[in-house]
Amino acid sequence: MERQTAQARWEELTQRPLLALAVLFAVAYAVPIVDSTAGRSLTAVCTATEWAVWGAFAGDYVTRLVLAGDRRAFVRRHWLDLGAVVLPMLQPLRLLRLVATLLLVGRRARMATQIRLTTYVAGSVVGLLMFGSLAVLSVERDSPDGNIRTLGDAVWWSFTTMTTVGYGDHAPTTGLGRMIAVGLMLSGIALLGVVTANIATWFIARFERDDAEERLQTEAIEALTAEVRALRAEVAALRKHSAHH
Repeated sequence: MERQTAQARWEELTQRPLLALAVLFAVAYAVPIVDSTAGRSLTAVCTATEWAVWGAFAGDYVTRLVLAGDRRAFVRRHWLDLGAVVLPMLQPLRLLRLVATLLLVGRRARMATQIRLTTYVAGSVVGLLMFGSLAVLSVERDSPDGNIRTLGDAVWWSFTTMTTVGYGDHAPTTGLGRMIAVGLMLSGIALLGVVTANIATWFIARFERDDAEERLQTEAIEALTAEVRALRAEVAALRKHSAHH
């Protein structure tokens, strides 16, 4: 019980700092891509910042693991977090570091009870659009056959891909770019499913509430009807009694 309390306290204390670090990661990831003239020193600083933020989220996972009462159960419940921590170690590609950090940020944000589903979905959409645009621009901009050359092209492509519209005016030509496209497509379908399920749940709850109110009204009317019948029976009995006397 004490360990669970310590873990909950840790999650509460580190929630805002980790989200601030996530914003810092976004800036560090975006700067070298948006500014193609960035020098080596600036690029090195941004890369070090990305690793530092990923390290902070990895340290958060390790701390929560240490504070967990049943560590095996914690690992089973948070296997995706563990994969996100290990992934960049196995292959330190920038894209893998991006995916790992996004997973850790998403899992950590989902843990916060005060973050509502609507806020989480909206944040996920904005984050995926932004990082998807930057990621595809970084791998497609220098491709000989590529047609995604500017940030505007990348944002437009990400939006049409996530919404599964796919106009075809812009498309990735590299293998890595197509992998990003698959990830965005699956993410867009998943988020659309979450939104649809949330709306359906709201309508069902509304209908159930209306049905419950209607049922209560029907029960009240039936109770009043029974009381009126009982009163009529009593009045009739009194009349008969007075008629005999």
